[in-house]
Amino acid sequence: MKGHATAPAPAGSFLPDTRGIRANIGGWAQLSVVQYFVAEAAVIEAWAGPGPYSRATGFISDLGAISCGIYEDRAVCSPLHWLMNASFVVQGLALVLGALFLTAGLLSVAARPGVTARRFRAVADDSPQTRVLTVPWILAVAIRILTGVAGVGTVLVGLVPEDLGSPWHFAGALMFFIGGGFALLLLGILWFRQTPISWFLAACGLVCIGALVVGAITGMEVPQPGLLERFMGYPVTIGLAAAGLVIAQRVHTERKVLRAR
Repeated sequence: MKGHATAPAPAGSFLPDTRGIRANIGGWAQLSVVQYFVAEAAVIEAWAGPGPYSRATGFISDLGAISCGIYEDRAVCSPLHWLMNASFVVQGLALVLGALFLTAGLLSVAARPGVTARRFRAVADDSPQTRVLTVPWILAVAIRILTGVAGVGTVLVGLVPEDLGSPWHFAGALMFFIGGGFALLLLGILWFRQTPISWFLAACGLVCIGALVVGAITGMEVPQPGLLERFMGYPVTIGLAAAGLVIAQRVHTERKVLRAR
């Protein structure tokens, strides 16, 4: 009945997973990673090195270097390094929140309007339907784990700037690229034929993984290492934000349906 939004949702509805704070935090946490691009632009604008910063040749981590001077073979000086590192941490925490608060069931059906998340919860019987649903459930769990790994890696990048000489910075960057790239690839597979955006997500994952392979083979010794690194990182940020938008939109739609009853 209209006006009874707090009443229990009908059996088999999508709403048990959208009424709580878990769904809202999960969807918008993924979407919030776009703040990174705003911070990066501001930090680049404040660059104080001997030459202008170039996205084609400058590494992303140079923007978070806390000291001015020569790092490896590059002259770095980023007065707003604190902003860049804070952005890394915020981005990483957003991804971790998304991994923690998005249930596997919600993630499995977020791009399939009208399909219940309850169907994807673990059940005890061994029916044919259960066996069919096992694959998307496993994919959803793997996506959550990989997204969490990417988030933790980004936090490490922000907390341990490159010029501190700690191996944790490099490890964190790899965690972000590998975890984020494969999370997007699996998400594209999970949402295949559910939404056209699945192709975009899979493409983002493949671009990231491909650039990572090229970087590993060449040791980043390429004419434009900054561009190559951005082919690793940008698709992850953009792809996960797009996925968050799909999830958040589904939550919003389902809540509107509930309020109209």
